[in-house]
Amino acid sequence: MDVTQGANPAKETLMGAQTVPYRGEAHASAAALTPDEVIALRRTHFFPCTQHFYQRPPVLISGSMQKVTDGEGREYTDFFAGVSVVATGHCNPAIAEATAQQVRKLQHTTTIYLTEPSALLAQRLAKLLDYPRVFFCNSGSEANEGALVLARRHTKRKGFISLTQSLHGRTSLTTSVTGLSMWRTDPFPDPDVYFIPRPYEYGMDPQQAAQISLDALEQTLREHGDRIAAMIVEPIQGNGGMIVMPDGYLARAKALLESYGVLMIADEIQTGFGRTGQLLASVQLGVKPDIVTMAKALGGGIPIGAFAAAEEVAASLNVPSASTFGGNPVSAVTALAVLDYIESEQLTERAARLGAAFKLGLERMKTYYPQIVSEVRGMGLMLGAELRADDPAVGAALTDRVLEEMKDRGFLVGKNGVFRNVLAFQPPIVIDTADIENMLEALDAVLGGIDQDRIKALDAEGAGEGEAQ
Repeated sequence: MDVTQGANPAKETLMGAQTVPYRGEAHASAAALTPDEVIALRRTHFFPCTQHFYQRPPVLISGSMQKVTDGEGREYTDFFAGVSVVATGHCNPAIAEATAQQVRKLQHTTTIYLTEPSALLAQRLAKLLDYPRVFFCNSGSEANEGALVLARRHTKRKGFISLTQSLHGRTSLTTSVTGLSMWRTDPFPDPDVYFIPRPYEYGMDPQQAAQISLDALEQTLREHGDRIAAMIVEPIQGNGGMIVMPDGYLARAKALLESYGVLMIADEIQTGFGRTGQLLASVQLGVKPDIVTMAKALGGGIPIGAFAAAEEVAASLNVPSASTFGGNPVSAVTALAVLDYIESEQLTERAARLGAAFKLGLERMKTYYPQIVSEVRGMGLMLGAELRADDPAVGAALTDRVLEEMKDRGFLVGKNGVFRNVLAFQPPIVIDTADIENMLEALDAVLGGIDQDRIKALDAEGAGEGEAQ
């Protein structure tokens, strides 16, 4: 199946993306435990909140670039990348070797001692992102928590504004500013958080949805602006269903916030470092936030988080503070290698080229199966396809079926959305044209099978009504 069929610009886009050097073979060895044994251990020793994909899950034991291999030697093309983390590929040798060398050299000191890697990484990020100050931590949740605290210190205000259906983390403050109910695990959230409608409603014109959200923002600022420190926003709501902020929305929101002395925090945990076609999606969408947070792809699989800010905002975090593991030599060296690889292989441009053609392929699935695929959304290689928006419960069941059957065909796809009925495509950016075409061919077959079942059910229903008459 040619994902460029019937669209010459997309064909030029795809053909212009050459294979990233090195593919390698995933070095698989037999897993010590079966899937059932791993599940049993997890059920016994993990907290009950921990779940997994699939009715018949594989045990993954090795990876190489866009491929992972299970304990029985089956290979899968990964189209989820550990939720956008391994953007530069699994066990990328150019990055893994740098990590391994640092592990053998010096693993940890904390920031009270001088080491070279974290200082060089801060300098590199300041140059790339145009934010002069950086604070290193260990995860996206911690980065967002730190950014929220920074906003409070700078403005000397306590409250926050957030969007409905957002996800910002699992720490105390980040849970409080999270709009997705399934992720609001703290039973006592911070009361000084004001939620406004996200600028999206299925079937509504994007600019109309944007205006509704902006009107709510303005009203909230009029009523509570003197108590609000910042608005935190994802340029693309990932877990919320791949909802891209509409054209002009962030810039207009920023202008409103500035008029009340309220900061904007861009949560770039999922979007950052090339996935959407630029290093920062907020910049791509026309705004420079006061504070930006990052994690996931920056470490390429090694835990790291950070938040960055302009000089005048960063100056407010001036009391003694440190992160025990933040910016440790291993994570810093790894992040530098990740940035080197993104630049040398032009992964931001690659994400834009492949993502445009990939999205056309998903749009074609919507054309083929309009009773199943309701909408295709996203930017670059951060895409989603919502199933049965008219009946989300059915859509969620179909999404699980698609994930299972795609896995059986050798492709790992994610899911998200308010009702968990959105197929999520966030592959390593090192995927190539063939990976996309093969995945779309498999998805076509899976959706075709679902559509045939739908038609058979309608025929059976019609026959039953005829007999009743």
